[in-house]
Amino acid sequence: MKQTSINDRYKVHTLPALKDNYMYILTDYFLKFGIAVDPVEPEKVLEILAKEELELRAVITTHHHFDHAGGNKQISEMIKNISIYGGDDRIDSLTKKVCHNEIIQIGDLLFKCLHTPCHTSGHVCYYIEGDASHEPICFTGDTLFISGCGRFFEGSAKDMLQSLNILSALPLNTKIFCGHEYTLNNLKFSLSVEPNNEEALQKLKIVEEKLKRHEPTVPSTIGEELKYNPFLRLDKKSVQLYTNEDNPTAVMAALRKLKDNF
Repeated sequence: MKQTSINDRYKVHTLPALKDNYMYILTDYFLKFGIAVDPVEPEKVLEILAKEELELRAVITTHHHFDHAGGNKQISEMIKNISIYGGDDRIDSLTKKVCHNEIIQIGDLLFKCLHTPCHTSGHVCYYIEGDASHEPICFTGDTLFISGCGRFFEGSAKDMLQSLNILSALPLNTKIFCGHEYTLNNLKFSLSVEPNNEEALQKLKIVEEKLKRHEPTVPSTIGEELKYNPFLRLDKKSVQLYTNEDNPTAVMAALRKLKDNF
């Protein structure tokens, strides 16, 4: 487990789950509670909270796939009346459906819900604005990965373009906590698209060292992603030349097809 301090009060705990998933716990040490993000293995989450002497206050779910929402039913049975947030009626044990740009408050934390359809039609990312005490953070599920994006299971290239435009417009220092450890393969693909991208080359070295130490590669930032994630670089000549397209939607479609077969 990795802990990322947001400030003296809040931390993000990164917990590996299943084969390559990430669950997260956002902890509030002042009000003594935690918020679980996509807790597919509830026992791990509850064990951490018990050790920290914190209660589980709420669950936020990025999308309905089992590897993200599969723990919701067990949690709802163990903790009566717990709030489970999400943007899709297919999310197991959902109690509070959210919509685009809706603000939800849990304790003193305000989450802005960003509807980012494509991987699934009801996918939502959860954004917390920064302030004088901490940088902004965003839980991006399977929409935005480090140096990649999610497969287009329920949407089109146009949908993913619009969704990534929403995320890329967030402040550059926004910390990105994504849903899977796909970073190494994603960076290798990114370097096949832009082999001379120095930012990607440097990131690859950092990631390889982290993985050798069995450390998560999250978080990255929006600013970093704009430098090496080809799915956020559709306007770059090098990416357009590689895909033989110049229309952003066509570049996105071509990149996804290439990545699917990488």
